[in-house]
Amino acid sequence: MKKRIVLSWSGGKDCCLALDILIRQGYEIVYLLTTVPTEHGRTFGHGERTEMIKLQGEALSIPVYFIECSYEDYTDQFVKTVQFLKKQEKITGIAYGDLYLEGHREWGEKVADASGVEAIYPLWMEKEASFQALETYIRSGYEAVVIRVREDVLDESWLGRIINESFLLDVQKTTICPMGESGEYHSFVFDGPLFSKRVQLEQGEVIQLETTKKLEFKGYRLVESSK
Repeated sequence: MKKRIVLSWSGGKDCCLALDILIRQGYEIVYLLTTVPTEHGRTFGHGERTEMIKLQGEALSIPVYFIECSYEDYTDQFVKTVQFLKKQEKITGIAYGDLYLEGHREWGEKVADASGVEAIYPLWMEKEASFQALETYIRSGYEAVVIRVREDVLDESWLGRIINESFLLDVQKTTICPMGESGEYHSFVFDGPLFSKRVQLEQGEVIQLETTKKLEFKGYRLVESSK
């Protein structure tokens, strides 16, 4: 019998790669968990529209469970949601797409422990392995676009770039983590092996935020997948 778990989901390449590995390992992903600030209609992780995350879930045939919370009660609401899903859906674990930041892992394990489920980290690695991890992602067949960059390390020319071999070559010339583990850049996965349909993104516009620049899409819909 497959282990029933949930996966913390931002919509980016890391959690998608984690999803791929988990399914290959035989896990059943019951829900993709995404946190959203109360009444904002956008995700905590990347500030993306919830409608775009819903399209990913539909294309992956995995429902998205939105956790409404604020900065003050973020952890409490996360724990309450996992506890609820343990009771209602009989889940036994929660998986995360974190790579090597110990603080992130400590938080995730704290949530899992408080919820009475297992914490799973399918991508966990040494920091030095992050370039190889990016190579693995590119070979995986998933397609992702850069949707947000930290202005102190990357300029807006990186926005809208597809994470491919060309991206791999150029990211080596920078000082950032190749996988953007410290938030140097964020991505949105729109197609790949597990997708039954492709998320078509249209009319991207660069917008200025406090310390980042973001690619804001005015159109998004599901179309036939190219895979």
